[in-house]
Amino acid sequence: MSSTVAIVTVSFNSGKYLDEFLASAARASSPAAATPADSVSAPIIVVADNDSRDPDAARRSTEAVGGVFLELGSNDGYGSAINRAVETLPREVDWILISNPDVILGEGAVDTLLEVALSGDRVGAVGPGILELDGQFYPSARRVPSLRTGLGHALFANVWKSNPWSRSYRSDGDHENRREAGWLSGACLLVRRSLFDSLGGFDEGYFMYFEDVDLGYRIGKAGFSNVYEPRARVTHVGAHSTRESSDLMRRAHHRSAYRFLASKYRAWYLAPLRWALRVGLGIRARIHGRPTP
Repeated sequence: MSSTVAIVTVSFNSGKYLDEFLASAARASSPAAATPADSVSAPIIVVADNDSRDPDAARRSTEAVGGVFLELGSNDGYGSAINRAVETLPREVDWILISNPDVILGEGAVDTLLEVALSGDRVGAVGPGILELDGQFYPSARRVPSLRTGLGHALFANVWKSNPWSRSYRSDGDHENRREAGWLSGACLLVRRSLFDSLGGFDEGYFMYFEDVDLGYRIGKAGFSNVYEPRARVTHVGAHSTRESSDLMRRAHHRSAYRFLASKYRAWYLAPLRWALRVGLGIRARIHGRPTP
């Protein structure tokens, strides 16, 4: 069986981080090492640009490694840009590695993710172990948040740090072993292309944040699994493109959190809880500082 992988990312004033990401992509897959029974084509690379100040620099970096540069001309959000990139892929692409540009892919990471992806017909997405610069694991594979944990986290996270709802919301379990998760971080994950297409890709109603939570939730509802595989390692070197936009980030984070939970729990009798959640998130959105993961 032959599997074709595409690597898609989004640039937004990404500078040197995009160069480092593209360089790491060449080391993340080794098609020559594939067995004849399960050959893997060299990954296709597509970079979708969300209206960077200097798109020509990103174009040069992309084309230097044989990638395709897609200049969108506007910034409609991360999920929207990924969707536009996926639409350009040839039909023979079976798996899509979705990644932030400020990620460095570990050697052989794509090979390892694909090995797990091909291990079962109901594997929908596979996520690597994501390391911070200090070598610590980022909590990238979590349970799908509930209205109860979302409400408790929104109301008490800033006044009662050890509250059980925030602990549950942030908990992601074992970092060291393969396991199934409710959702995988959109910073880097491998997704079955046919499933991504059938689900309509990312929900473009999310400008930033929670588009990955929503996708993982829908993958699970469709009867597929989200699998965390820490043998594949990547390093997240920082949210460079939004570092100067903390107010926008905070508002978007809380708006997206409410959108996801209100959509998941839309029954009429839950209206008071949705109202309390909106109020709690609104209060948190007005508190200075970046949103907590």
